[in-house]
Amino acid sequence: GYQSRGGYNNNRGGYNNRGGYNQGGYRQHSADYDPNAKYSFKKRIEYKEENFDPNEPIRLNKYLANAGVCSRREADEFILSGAVTVNGEVVKELGSKVMRTDEVYFQDKLVSLEKKVYVLLNKPKDYVTTSDDPQQRKTVMDLVKGACPERIYPVGRLDRNTTGVLLLTNDGDLASKLTHPKFLKKKVYHVFLDKAITANDLQKISDGIELEDGEIKADAIEYADPQDQTQVGIEIHSGKNRIVRRIFESLGYRVVKLDRVQFAGLTKKNVRRGDWRFLTEKEVDMLRMGAFE
Repeated sequence: GYQSRGGYNNNRGGYNNRGGYNQGGYRQHSADYDPNAKYSFKKRIEYKEENFDPNEPIRLNKYLANAGVCSRREADEFILSGAVTVNGEVVKELGSKVMRTDEVYFQDKLVSLEKKVYVLLNKPKDYVTTSDDPQQRKTVMDLVKGACPERIYPVGRLDRNTTGVLLLTNDGDLASKLTHPKFLKKKVYHVFLDKAITANDLQKISDGIELEDGEIKADAIEYADPQDQTQVGIEIHSGKNRIVRRIFESLGYRVVKLDRVQFAGLTKKNVRRGDWRFLTEKEVDMLRMGAFE
């Protein structure tokens, strides 16, 4: 069973040593927790540039995405619409290449390749994961407002009432790698249900259940707290919409609370809900190398 591979509570990085909850339900801090350390995480980190050859031309859509203007796909639309000029000339050719030394203007503003920024947010409830919300709800961008002058974007999304690890960055290449179906990354959720779930249903989720958009199975699932069978830890790679909630709903349970405790190897240890920190250089290297499940 999953337990023998070492469940959530041992050194594979379970709920409890990730700053999870102990049995009394009180917040438990890891040994290296320092309540006064809050600000050290907020010190701007200069990440090493990825190796690049300054004389190598780079595709215009990639240049715009790397500059944090928009995604590559959006860049193609802007190029076609004539919103981009290179050295004073409008460029509408998709696939055009530019040099790093060229002057690229987007909607009459000079675009420069920005320093990369990586921010990890512990998302609270009631915030939507979009850059701007037509319905004027609170967005995760409100929480990271003062983090950096660069425009950063959420990588993937969490439902409005789902809490936990959310990465924001202006590194378009990395973002598409982390969300592309081909490279789906491991996510671990702490699920709170409206009633105790049977061992039989856990087994079903582990074996695979049929949802309207195909079969889905958890990579691992078990009770998060042996005393409380309404709490489950589930490990999953799928990027489908509302997937965790739908899995449990299909078996007649309602998800009362959903917390993402791990995404692509990143955890929310030492980050209070609603707070954020910069990723460390080591974490960024790990993400760039894809050195995690």
